[in-house]
Amino acid sequence: MTSTEKVIEKAVELVDLSPSGKRYSELVKEITTTFPDIPVNTVHGSLHKFRTELPATVYQPNRGLYRAVKYREEGEKQEAEIAKKPKHEKIREEDFHDAFGDWLINELEECTKVISVGGNRFKDKWGTPDVVGVREAKRSDIIKPPTEIVSAEIKLDPANLITAFGQACSYRLFSHKSYIVVPDSSSEDDIARLDALSRIFGVGLVIFNPLDPKNPDFRIRSRAAREEPDMFYVNKYLKLVEDELFT
Repeated sequence: MTSTEKVIEKAVELVDLSPSGKRYSELVKEITTTFPDIPVNTVHGSLHKFRTELPATVYQPNRGLYRAVKYREEGEKQEAEIAKKPKHEKIREEDFHDAFGDWLINELEECTKVISVGGNRFKDKWGTPDVVGVREAKRSDIIKPPTEIVSAEIKLDPANLITAFGQACSYRLFSHKSYIVVPDSSSEDDIARLDALSRIFGVGLVIFNPLDPKNPDFRIRSRAAREEPDMFYVNKYLKLVEDELFT
């Protein structure tokens, strides 16, 4: 049996044993644990064949999720029940602004102060960052680093990732560093593409849990590269938030 056949057979077995189904990332993790001798790239390639040529016993109820056909009726009932339940207050992107700002300051230590902006504060078709931060020298610094501006675009909807990436790139006009923050429910393929593009363009990529603003679990995929912005745009846009950001 070839490595690909082993991986696909194991994937079918794992899906068959899980009434709720298996996500792509779960399959990769469990298969690499089962077959440590098979390179992870081979596992990804084999799972690509698995998901493009799904066995008759497996179906996809949602993007990135694989469930055995024998559980289809049960799964659809559960989804219908969930849909009937009264919905809690809708989670908004703004609910994550402060948490991401704190994360920039305390975890990445890339800012000394952060503010939530969002909306149309910059009154510009190129967009307004959700979060803008500044990193200034501390009194304790022996050698004073130059002031840096950091911007971030946070997206809850995986369907808007291309737009979000374009906005994050545009923020490089007035920011030394720019981040795009996307939900971990995005497809593996979308995250992989964003990861590659982020490294090419120097934009930082962060993934997070979009279901819990109190525990977003921000995780860095690639750090933003520092670049010198255009000072004309730095002064143009930061003048609009000067009182909040520098006082």
